[in-house]
Order: sequence, then C-alpha cells, then structure tokens
Amino acid sequence: MKYISTRGQSPALSFSEILLGGLAPDGGLYLPEQYPQFSDADLTAMRGMNYRELAFAILSRLVDDSDIPHSDLKAIIDKTYRAEVYGFARAGQSAEDITPTLKLEENLYLLSLSNGPTLAFKDMAMQLLGNLFEYVLSKTGQTTNILGATSGDTGSAAEYAMRGKKGVRVFMLSPYQKMSRFQTAQMFSLQDDNIFNIAVKGVFDDAQDIVKAVSNDHDFKAQYKIGAVNSINWGRIAAQIVYYFKGYLAVTRDNKQKVSFTVPSGNFGNVCAGHIARMMGLPVEQLIVATNENDVLDEFFRTGVYAPRGAANTYHTSSPSMDISKASNFERFVFDLVGQDSARVRELWTAVDHGGKFDLNADGYFDQVADFGFVSGSSNHADRLNTIRASKQKYGVTIDTHTADGLKVALEKRDPQVPMLVLETALPAKFEDAIVEALGVAPERPASLNGLEDLPQRSTVMDASVDAVKAFIVANT
Repeated sequence: MKYISTRGQSPALSFSEILLGGLAPDGGLYLPEQYPQFSDADLTAMRGMNYRELAFAILSRLVDDSDIPHSDLKAIIDKTYRAEVYGFARAGQSAEDITPTLKLEENLYLLSLSNGPTLAFKDMAMQLLGNLFEYVLSKTGQTTNILGATSGDTGSAAEYAMRGKKGVRVFMLSPYQKMSRFQTAQMFSLQDDNIFNIAVKGVFDDAQDIVKAVSNDHDFKAQYKIGAVNSINWGRIAAQIVYYFKGYLAVTRDNKQKVSFTVPSGNFGNVCAGHIARMMGLPVEQLIVATNENDVLDEFFRTGVYAPRGAANTYHTSSPSMDISKASNFERFVFDLVGQDSARVRELWTAVDHGGKFDLNADGYFDQVADFGFVSGSSNHADRLNTIRASKQKYGVTIDTHTADGLKVALEKRDPQVPMLVLETALPAKFEDAIVEALGVAPERPASLNGLEDLPQRSTVMDASVDAVKAFIVANT
C-alpha cells in the first residue's frame, strides 16, 4: 500500500514514511493509491469483533506488513484501545466498548466518541497516533517537532497523547481567547517539558495557515523535523475510519441494511473518514455534514461553490471547535469527486490558496455530489440551545454544543426508515457556560477533572506571524 498526494507531484510513499509529515511536499494531502475493499464476507466476519480486533482488521489493510510488521501494529492497537484509556463512558455504558452506541429513539442513535482522556472524539485517533509516532521514532532513532493548530479539541488531544513521549516536542497553536475555559485549561495547564502552547492573535484559520506555511518551507521543515498531528495527517483519518464500521455494525443485523451518519463538521476530517469508509465498502446511505454559523461547507453542498472566508467573517460561536472557514480535509473529498484528477485539484486550490473560491457547477462535478451520499445543514446558537434542551427533556441525555448542531441537522435530514448515527463530538463538561445557558445547571464532569480551570496555566501569546512561530520553534529546539 502506497500513498499519493492529491496534487500529484510528490512520490508515492509508505504509511510510515508519511506518518510524521502531514502535508505532501507539493502541498497536497495523502491518500491511498487505491482504497482497500471490504466485502460482504468481511463485514460478516467483523460482527464478532471487539474494537481492537476491528481496528486491526481495517488498519492492517492500510499498512503493509513490510512497512510496520502486523504483529507490531496489533500490539500498538491493543495498547491504545483499552478501557483504562477510554474510561469516561456514560452511566450504563461499558468503557471496554470504546465507542458505545446510545439509542435515542427508533433508528436514531448517538455514537459515543468522547470517552478518552480529553473528553473529545479527537482522542480516538490521537491516542493511536501518539503510540505510532513513538514506535516509528524509536525504530529510526529520530526526533520530531510536532506543529499543530487547534480550534479547541485537537490541541488537548494531541498534547495528552504526546506528553512524555520520547523524541517528540509539541508546538500547538490556538486562537487567543477563543476556546472554552475548559479547553484552554486542558491545554495550558500541562507543565510537561515537551509541550509548548502558542496563543495566536487571530482565528483558527490564521493558526492553520501558519502551520501550512511552515510545512511548505521544505528546508525549515527538514532542518527542524517538523511533523503534523492535525487531521491533514493521514494517520488521523485512518484511525477514524474504524468507528464508522463499529457504529454500522452496532445498529444493523445484516449487511443489506444501509445507515446514515450525521457529523458536526469544521475542518472536514471526521466526515472525510466516513467518506473513505463508504469508498471502502461500508453500506452508507447518507453522510450529513452539520455546520454552525461558519457554514462554508453547508454552502458548498447546497450550491457547488466553495468560498472560504477571511478572519473577519469567521464567527466566534458557542460551538467553537467548528469556528473554521477553510476546511483542510475537503481537498481529499474533492480529489475523489473530480475523478482523482490531480491537475484539476491543483487548479482549484491555487485559487483557494490565494484567497479565492471555486465553482464546480460548470463542469458538472457538483451534480455527482449526491452519488457520494453527501447532504448538509447548519445550526446557530439558538438552535443548539434548543436542541440541548430537547435532548435532555425527550431523551434524558445532555449533549455538548457541537453534538447539538449535529442532532439538529440529523432530525431535519434523516429518513426515519434508515438508522441514523449522530457522531458525538465532546462531552458537555467541555462547554459548561453554554450548557448552563441552555439548562440552568452545570453539566457533570469526571471527578478527576474538578478544579481544572484553577490550575496554573502556561502559554505564549504572539501575533499571527509565520516568522514568529519559526523563531519560537528554533529557540525551543
């Protein structure tokens, strides 16, 4: 299994060769040369598997034994997906299940993805990535400087996965004063020597642009061994594919039944994993993209026009992890949509990378979006508060603001005859202020996290400057 760039001007490489790097040298994103296919017989065999076995069945098809011996891959997976790591399951759910499914009503389910150490779905992939990084670095005797950007959850998930890991430093950029108090404390309270938090004066897209600019400076990237943990990293996407299969198997009895997924979406990484699961043979009816007020993706799936917005028009909302207007992983889907025509992708993203937009109506590509199962909708602050109240009243379940965006759109778009899984984004404790506004009471949080916001915090505030971030990395390497 080799991996190619969406922009077609980088050599095909193995999984371990692309694991640390993030962007391809040509600025594109890596995808498999061809998607492995899972047959009806494969799905039937998966029905008796636990999460670790399922993860190995899928990931072993994406990683060659000659690249990472499958015995080692299995050991890494078994080390990652343990009840001790994903121990924050809701009452009545088993932590051993890793991603329990909660039935809300007939054919409507919540796929619980936020039982990991930072209470967000990002832990599902990041914990595996941390163990893979440590394995590859120890095998080669290398070190790496992880450079990432976060709108709230990726940062803490990455830092908790990488803290104390041999050969790894983490430089995490976040938008200054635009995360929830809980998210900020989760990151900034870490005192590990290999963790560096940088608060950028701007929005998430400014931080993401800096990460891409540093990654595209090939000399600097090579000299300072810059790696990536954002969802541009293929390892993140690969790990997330697993829970789509897990969710499907949990709510169906046979492989003839299709299901739909609704995914709260900002950077398009989570729903991109669902797209790839579908391309690999998972029986998916619809992939429903749910946005907040930053509805660039919803606009595309309604109109065929992808028009990222600047910082001035990127709104700070009560679902802040989705306050994103440039969806990095969207390029992976568009690559498939245009028939894996890398020249066309380069043309489209030349416009985007220079502050422009593109329209896929004229050449007929937008007409093919429905063939990939995509549907979309959006939510606003009033919607999400109303959905949080309705979920508590009707189902007895408290959900966070991002999951509320997903549930609101799912209820609008679903076919009642098709099982619908809404992907949980985080536990409500991460967004206490909004939950209090909606319900009048603070959400429960694990006892081990009481007083988190009162811990000493450590971060560096700086302007949205590529040169300033580079200088900071140099000074701390």
